[in-house]
Amino acid sequence: MRLQKIVIAIDGYSACGKSTTAKEVAKVLGYRYIDSGAMYRAVTLYFLDHHVSLTNPKEIDRALQQISITFKVNAKSFTETYLNGLNVEREIRKMRVSDQVSQVSAIKQVREAMVAQQRKLGKERGIVMDGRDIGTVVFPDAELKLFMTADILVRAFRRQREWLDQDRLIDLDEVLENIQKRDQIDTTREESPLRKADDAVMIDTTHITIDEQVDQVIGLAISKIIVNI
Repeated sequence: MRLQKIVIAIDGYSACGKSTTAKEVAKVLGYRYIDSGAMYRAVTLYFLDHHVSLTNPKEIDRALQQISITFKVNAKSFTETYLNGLNVEREIRKMRVSDQVSQVSAIKQVREAMVAQQRKLGKERGIVMDGRDIGTVVFPDAELKLFMTADILVRAFRRQREWLDQDRLIDLDEVLENIQKRDQIDTTREESPLRKADDAVMIDTTHITIDEQVDQVIGLAISKIIVNI
């Protein structure tokens, strides 16, 4: 028997618990956690702050050449996103970014640039990455692929609670509208649409806790990590 490092790819809809589960699984396994969604949010933030036209390919290319995204673990063991050396973790979670991230993520040049970075980050394996196309496009050879879903109203309540924890009160109808809009764009875009990989394990998180999600994923991961020889 031997242990192998694997890639755990977690895809699914927003507010299903993907990121929280992925972070905890990475912590338990001693793996690196990579939030691919944060990368697209960081690009969106840059585009907004620099007034980059989403219909101008030359502007987009120039902007992407100026963007450097890194991750650092803070004193509380949380992974935070840095854009060109600046901590933007709180800024990329704001509604102005949430409202635009799906449109930015649908741009071919943006996806190609981010996918290239994500593959470099996962080259040595031993990672947990969550997003929309991790198991279908970024790591189609991942040893463990998961697809998370949940009732849309439950997802809206969860997202609203996340913002309340950050002292931001967002009307539930606004949260629900944002999630519906993102789902529509993510599942119908031409470039790397959100879909379940054929060999992904479906996890419906509507009625289960984060701890239950983590336990389920860890169990699936262990069966892939342990190789009988």
